[in-house]
Formats: sequence, C-alpha cells, structure tokens
Amino acid sequence: MKISQSEMSQRIQDATEQLGYLFIDIEFRGDDRNRIIEIYIDNDEGIEPSDCVDVSRACGKLIEDEDLIESKYRLDISSPGTDRPLKYLQQYEKNIDRVFELEFEDQVAEKFEGKLVTVKDDILSFEINKKIDQVNFKNIKSAKVIVRF
Repeated sequence: MKISQSEMSQRIQDATEQLGYLFIDIEFRGDDRNRIIEIYIDNDEGIEPSDCVDVSRACGKLIEDEDLIESKYRLDISSPGTDRPLKYLQQYEKNIDRVFELEFEDQVAEKFEGKLVTVKDDILSFEINKKIDQVNFKNIKSAKVIVRF
C-alpha cells in the first residue's frame, strides 16, 4: 500500500459516511501482492446487497483514482453480523428486545446477559436478572447480540 493502513481506513470511512452509512470496521488481510480489504457498514434500516455494491464502487473508485494500492486487491463489503460486537450507540436502536452478552468497564472478567428494553440518548435499559438496569453507553466494554434458535 502506498499509504498507511490508518490513513486508508480514514479515507474509506469518510467515503462510506458520505454515502450515508455507518462505518463499523475495516480489516486488512493478505499481503502486498494480493490485498484483501474487508469493510463493515451498517445503517438504521439494515444492509442490503445494493448497499454493499454502492460502498464497493465508491471505495474502489477512491483506491483507483488516488492510486492507493499498487497490487491486486479485493474489496469485501458487508454488515457486521451478529458475531461482531457492537461498537456504536447507533447500532443498539435496531436491536431492542434482543438479548445481549455484556461486559462492563467497571467489572473484571464478568459477563452478563440482558435483554435490551430501551435506548434513550446514551442510556440503555437492559433487563438483567429479572430487573431493569440502566447503563450508560460509555460503561459498556463489549456487547454482542446473542442469537438463539
């Protein structure tokens, strides 16, 4: 790559957000001869294949126009999926009534399961052990949606 991964990440984040998507994460895999760039996006309505196409085109154009990568590369665009922890407050709203595995900043190596009941500003209400606990988003160290069948 002609620029650092952090510079590339920032440019791709800017391009993604200009299209109206929430940039969740980026991962670089492969080597200098065959780079794989995985970009994770989200929005309030959920990600459709056409959204991934739009972001892929915009990011591909950015990479080509600015000649950011010298080798072959592949862009993979997707939503973060339920196996990835939620990073941004905006991701919680569409997961109301779902069960989460939570880890809090002030707790050492202890995880909780709770059902997200409400989101108001940066305060999330979870039903944990049959009582409602209000949690400031800033106090969540890790949160993953639990999928049960």
